[in-house]
Amino acid sequence: MTKLNNAALKSLIKKPGRHGDGGGLYFRVIGEGKAYWAFRYTLDGKEREMSLGPYPEVTLADARAAHADARAKVRGFVDPLTEKRAEKQIRAYARATPTFGEIADSHLATHQAARKNIRHRRQWFVALTTYCAPIRSLPVNEVDTKAVLSVLEPIWSRAPEVGSRLRSRIATVLDSARALGHIDADRANPARWRGHLDHLLPNPDNIGERGNHPAMPYADVPAFMAKLKQTNGEAAKALQFLILTAARSSEVFGLAWDEIHLDAKLWTAPAPRMKMKREHSVPLSDAAIDILRGQLEARRGAQHLVFPGAKPGRPMSNMAFAMTLRRMKVDEYTVHGFRSSFRDWAADHGVDFDVAEACLAHKVGNAVTQAYLRSTMIERRRKVMADWAAFLAAKSEQATIVPFAKRARVRESAPRA
Repeated sequence: MTKLNNAALKSLIKKPGRHGDGGGLYFRVIGEGKAYWAFRYTLDGKEREMSLGPYPEVTLADARAAHADARAKVRGFVDPLTEKRAEKQIRAYARATPTFGEIADSHLATHQAARKNIRHRRQWFVALTTYCAPIRSLPVNEVDTKAVLSVLEPIWSRAPEVGSRLRSRIATVLDSARALGHIDADRANPARWRGHLDHLLPNPDNIGERGNHPAMPYADVPAFMAKLKQTNGEAAKALQFLILTAARSSEVFGLAWDEIHLDAKLWTAPAPRMKMKREHSVPLSDAAIDILRGQLEARRGAQHLVFPGAKPGRPMSNMAFAMTLRRMKVDEYTVHGFRSSFRDWAADHGVDFDVAEACLAHKVGNAVTQAYLRSTMIERRRKVMADWAAFLAAKSEQATIVPFAKRARVRESAPRA
């Protein structure tokens, strides 16, 4: 027969000690308003006590149900305390295998600092957190082909380049887990492409325009620049500067005032922000200098960034340029494609190959060639950039600005640079 009730418990919680409910079930008060349920029993001549959980998280009804189950085991010569400890060990063993999310976070913590490009770091973070959300809670050794496909299939056809990079990053995390001993060494990586996922997913090179950057024909860029000059906003000014310098988006987003030498008309981009990881000097045309002076006057030294974002001290979003193109109804082209526009113009206007490639901060030749090619060809490049700015300005002054949505849309693909 039971002895306790909920009203009695509220009174007993103030009285440290052991208060019986019958059949070996006890309400044990340890002071300071804390108590737990215990089951005392004898098995094989040994007296034992087993906790059934804290009060009030475990109610009187819950405690009686757990007590009844434990008593039944004792009557069947099964020790509930030994069984509970064994289950705890099994759970602890299961927890010893980290989840995919834990390995992914560890990989990010270890390797993100080596990824100097802010955009690249963010892509890794989003891939392993947002996109991999469906598998982050899985023990890493249970991530199989079906799990990998559950992440890749929703975006594979819609964004093949993103999907392909995501697959590679999942494979990297799983390789890390194997190296740490959490996955059997002889188990094949379920995110591998060749001989495995290539049989289950279409080749990303055959979908969409993976690896290509649709470029505006250079003959159309002056008219676009004229329209861009009439567009308000920080992103429009930054995009003008990008086109004039044939730079990459990440290089312009991070452009700081201490990299600019106005008197020398030179921009020195630091190695960590360059794709080739080496310092790059960019000769600045008068048009580019005018943009910088306008920014300097507007900012009056309040910002260390030349083209700051909405948040103080932070660069603008990597979507800022894409949104500008979208508002101007020319989003069939990419921002990176303007580098190709410049390269095509240079080729058609007799610029030497090595000089044009140097303007784009590309490496020219093999390691031996690089060892002997010490010159930055800065003065030759200065003339090229001045001619490019003059081409844009002269043509844009004469251009009749036609809404780009009504123009014939010519797509050109340029190799990734």
